[in-house]
Amino acid sequence: MFHLREVVNLKDERIFLKMVDNIYRYEKNWVRPLDDEIIKIFNKEKNRRFRTGEAIRWIIFDTEKNPVGRIAAFYDKIGLNDWQQPTGGVGFFESINDQNVANLLFDTAKSWLEKKGLEAMDGPVNFGNRDYFWGCLKAGFHQPIFNMPYNPAYYNELFENYGFRNYFDQFTYRLTLDSALLNPILKLKSQRLKRDQKLRITNYDKNSGDQIASDFSEVFNKAWARFPGVEPIEVTQAKALFYSLKPILDERLVILAHYANQPIGFFIMIPDINQLITRNNGKMSWFNKIKLILDLKVLKKCNRVIGLIFGVIPEFQGKGIEAGLAMKFAENTEERHFPYSLLEMNWIGDFNPTMMKLVELIGGEIYKTHVTYRYLFNRTKPFHRAPIVNSNQ
Repeated sequence: MFHLREVVNLKDERIFLKMVDNIYRYEKNWVRPLDDEIIKIFNKEKNRRFRTGEAIRWIIFDTEKNPVGRIAAFYDKIGLNDWQQPTGGVGFFESINDQNVANLLFDTAKSWLEKKGLEAMDGPVNFGNRDYFWGCLKAGFHQPIFNMPYNPAYYNELFENYGFRNYFDQFTYRLTLDSALLNPILKLKSQRLKRDQKLRITNYDKNSGDQIASDFSEVFNKAWARFPGVEPIEVTQAKALFYSLKPILDERLVILAHYANQPIGFFIMIPDINQLITRNNGKMSWFNKIKLILDLKVLKKCNRVIGLIFGVIPEFQGKGIEAGLAMKFAENTEERHFPYSLLEMNWIGDFNPTMMKLVELIGGEIYKTHVTYRYLFNRTKPFHRAPIVNSNQ
């Protein structure tokens, strides 16, 4: 028999966080996520999703009171009309290899979501932005990049045996920077762009203050917020994002495009600090923070970059701006003392073939595949995969 308990206090939260150590004890490529990154997702003061939604967490124990599984369930009223039916989410799922444990966790989450008026659930997903803690790893069990899931291979069976179906695949593309981004077609398009004096493609200037936050939110909301499940971002949120990234930002990894001083596109990357926190055991003490900055900025121990987000506003898509952003980064990689040799482009959905073709054009190859599953509560209702979109991200 198993016993289920809701997370209601700090002691429960510590168990919720620490139980992963048992699951991944022998997984050599796993990097434990930072506890603070997960804690803030369930903090009502820090996660704006609580303004229009709810979240709940449970832990499951065996007869000897050992934690053997966990799950979170959540929903956000904003954006529900974008789905084929009101759809909630389950995430931060962990379980021993036991279908009974997984079924109890899924049943509990389903029951709670049904009572809240939801008709389906996606998982494993995040109570927040898609670029973090999203998807079940199905292929490419390499070291995860920062804040992206890594899980045992049997997790896919636990989801599918319960009745979840593949809603979409999300790919992580990998390319080596010594040979990437040098496609002749991109070079030609980039050279044509240089003739237009109204167009500027530049690196981020750390002395520009909060202007990047304003530019980023404007482009993001035009290029991304119209996609189902993606909420608009406020300037204050963008400021908070860049403030949080400031200690690790490299100006050469943030490329901006403006036309007649209007922001029209961006290519934002960060160093993958997962290479540097493998022994932190989920903690970021002051000592660990100092060591991180030393390893990153002075010793240059990080050679992998994460492509966080790539976006061009609709009216400039297909006009070569994407090529200009890519070629600007290619120029940056040729600078002396550029320490990065690998780029992983994260979160490219199979529903976006245009973006897939672009990344393949610059030399990217699929390196990892995560699955976003969907479970319809009405088992007689037809299941549909995510619809294909034809615009660049």
